[in-house]
Amino acid sequence: MFRLLLFVSLFPIAIALIARWWFGVRILAMEGKRPCRCDLASWLPAPGDDAIIHRAEQSAGEFGRQLRLKALAAWKAHDPKAAAARENTRRFGLAVPPLTGVVAVFAVLVKKIPVMGAVAVLLAATALSAALGLLSLAPELAAITRAARKTRETKGFPRQEDEEAVIRCAIAHAWDAALPPILRWVQKP
Repeated sequence: MFRLLLFVSLFPIAIALIARWWFGVRILAMEGKRPCRCDLASWLPAPGDDAIIHRAEQSAGEFGRQLRLKALAAWKAHDPKAAAARENTRRFGLAVPPLTGVVAVFAVLVKKIPVMGAVAVLLAATALSAALGLLSLAPELAAITRAARKTRETKGFPRQEDEEAVIRCAIAHAWDAALPPILRWVQKP
């Protein structure tokens, strides 16, 4: 039974890692270091940012991170129930795999399950949290798309190439954050 659970759990984990690399890590590696310049009059600071001085020149990765934060704040104001559901899914991925690992270790120590069973249970919890993270990603990507449309309308970036790089990096940051931290730790950028 544990072998079947292990085998079934490896597919969602592999798909999640490949998707994160293709849509997240790869894009951030290609576009993230690109220097971009914004128009500070139309580029509003990220929510919770109370610094007096803001830089007009940063990397596309940093502007993308800020755009994602703005999109999440606008999404939370527009549809708090959906934003809370996405946040709960993120918390699930943050808490469940490590807690499952602790329970599995104790189960092995008291000889309730074999070591192979503990590994299978840990991978099953990780696969479940990865699948839930990927399935709940679509509304966040839609929120980023709305924020990108608003950025295009306000002409936040004088050069269109910078604007496109920032939008791609914002989407890549969302894909990067979709997986549970245990899988992000396994696949470092």
